[in-house]
Amino acid sequence: MLDFSQNGINLIFDVKEDKSVVFLEFSKNAPKNTAEKSGPHFSPVQLQLTGVNNCDHSFGKHNGTSGSRDLKYVSHKYFENKEGNKLEMLLSDGRVNVTLHYQFYNGIACVRAWTSVQNISDESVGLEYVSSFVYNGFDGGDKPLDEKIRVMIAHNAWCKEANWKTHTLSDLGYERCGAISWKKISVSNSGTWSAKDFLPMGAVLNTQTENTFLWQIENNGSWQWEISDAANMMYFCLSGPTEQENQWHKELGKGECFESVKVCVSLGENFDKALEELTKYRRKIINKSETDKKLPVIFNDYMNCLMAEPTEENELPIIDLAAEMGAEYYCMDAGWYADGAWWDSVGEWQESKKRFPNGLKKIFDYIREKGMIPGIWLEIEVMGINCPLVKEFDDDCFFMRHGRRVIDSGRYQLDFRSPKVREHATRTLDRVVKDYGVQYIKNDYNIEAGLGTQVDSDSVGDGLLGHNRAYRAWIEEMKLRHPSLVWENCASGGMRMDYCQLSIADVQSTSDQQDYKITSHVAAAAATAVLPEQAAVWAYPIIADDENAFVVNMVNALPLRIHLSGEIFGWQDDKKALVKEAIDCYKATRDGISEAIPFYPLGVPQYSDKNFCSAYRIGNDIRLAVWRLGSDLSELDIPIENVKNMSAKVLYPSNTKATVKMTDSGIKVTLPEDNSAVYIELKSI
Repeated sequence: MLDFSQNGINLIFDVKEDKSVVFLEFSKNAPKNTAEKSGPHFSPVQLQLTGVNNCDHSFGKHNGTSGSRDLKYVSHKYFENKEGNKLEMLLSDGRVNVTLHYQFYNGIACVRAWTSVQNISDESVGLEYVSSFVYNGFDGGDKPLDEKIRVMIAHNAWCKEANWKTHTLSDLGYERCGAISWKKISVSNSGTWSAKDFLPMGAVLNTQTENTFLWQIENNGSWQWEISDAANMMYFCLSGPTEQENQWHKELGKGECFESVKVCVSLGENFDKALEELTKYRRKIINKSETDKKLPVIFNDYMNCLMAEPTEENELPIIDLAAEMGAEYYCMDAGWYADGAWWDSVGEWQESKKRFPNGLKKIFDYIREKGMIPGIWLEIEVMGINCPLVKEFDDDCFFMRHGRRVIDSGRYQLDFRSPKVREHATRTLDRVVKDYGVQYIKNDYNIEAGLGTQVDSDSVGDGLLGHNRAYRAWIEEMKLRHPSLVWENCASGGMRMDYCQLSIADVQSTSDQQDYKITSHVAAAAATAVLPEQAAVWAYPIIADDENAFVVNMVNALPLRIHLSGEIFGWQDDKKALVKEAIDCYKATRDGISEAIPFYPLGVPQYSDKNFCSAYRIGNDIRLAVWRLGSDLSELDIPIENVKNMSAKVLYPSNTKATVKMTDSGIKVTLPEDNSAVYIELKSI
């Protein structure tokens, strides 16, 4: 038996007499599993090789694969590194060597895992499926499955991000029939938007054993996870792209190696506790620019403002107003490079003389004169079908399928495996930094280029994964080249909220939603997907909004990152004062955001909720955003443990009619007016 338990996690393997390996136990502070486990269904890796028989009739599940039967234990290394401890376990079947990587982080109940496969034979080997992490046996306890197991699925859609739903197994169509079910619960994404249907996340809760497994898959393209049963136990299996779901296949020549995408699984007694561990882990892996660590206030001229119609005449008065409100960065959004319609002509990234007759540099110099740092919008991964450069780039610079360039919404997808593409992107970035002095890049991405490319690849999914990795490597290179740049990751808002991108981004656009009330729901749940110090939320009041709407706009962003915008050119003085007060509140409290631990006393907010909240532990204190939107209920009891020795204070707005009272079980928040919100602090006495 190999026991690597640490950080409150039981992680135990068993090497059988035939050298097969069983993943015996993976749990949080629970009695070690005494159940007998043996056979390929309990292997710590699932690997399907092309042309090799699997273990049994799998019904399309990724369990009982050929590798899980044939791979045998060779050796393992367990050593300390700068993050904590790492386990590397080597398995082999004579054709491939498989190394399982498990990285632990000091004091965090999580494991980061991935799998390396090397061809050690004289012939090529085809890969159809490689798990990054798999565990069979999370359903411990004697209660019926539907009483104790809950599955949480993180739906994600344009303008309706971080939409978590909790299900029983039977809700999802899983009902065991006899000894085994043919049904699997499969969640996947295919294409260049990694989060277009679902966040690359999920969770399974065993309420009887009080074990919650919360995971994220760290890929900026295709991925898959599934839950089902094998050998009378329930398993979950996490991976990057697969052949079955994502048309991924990889052929390994002699000596060649493939590394799966990384995943992280955190554990806790419930969802909030598991999210706390995942939040701590995310802070370990991000590479934030030093210039963003103070969490500056960002004004962006797009949403409910210029809406991609920047001109010298439009920009100058808005720059004045943004500075007056207390913005510290000013980002010019789309449209600056086109005389007219700009959508399908992007790609040259040259300023429009029609929009800026005195040059774009004049605008950025003026931003600096007003005490702000300038930024600019780029969509560097695409080239419009009407861009003049299209004719200068060969087909191998673009995604290709069936001998033709892939087009989506008037744009071609550039392939970052191409040296010419990377050189073009580097020249563009170098030029805007040098010519305009920008120190903020809004790095947007507004197409979905599909399954991948057939150029220089074994499959379209293989081409996509190669591009994904090359693109991320290019961003890493650019961050080293321009270390003071602040990078915003955006894909039509939150369509690429994944920690492959977010580990190297400073800021994440959480949504393109224009309705502030719906944005409230996005903002409330955003910290499940993104660190609070990365999660940018639009605060963008329009002229017609009343005072309550202005307040809700600002409360949406106060616990996270402020993306200020809106019809700033028409705000009345009393409403300007509400915005300025919120900005001042943010600046006074932002130091705590980078250590905030999110939790949800009322559960993760649903889009149907009319009364909801998000909460954050910051040291011994707590901050909460509370909303009442379209509700008849003015009093909200919020259960929070251990608040008897705390005082309550409304941080914003100062003129609120809302009240906060301490109760035996938490706090009672009264919001007398509908369509209102409040930002509260509970402070240790």
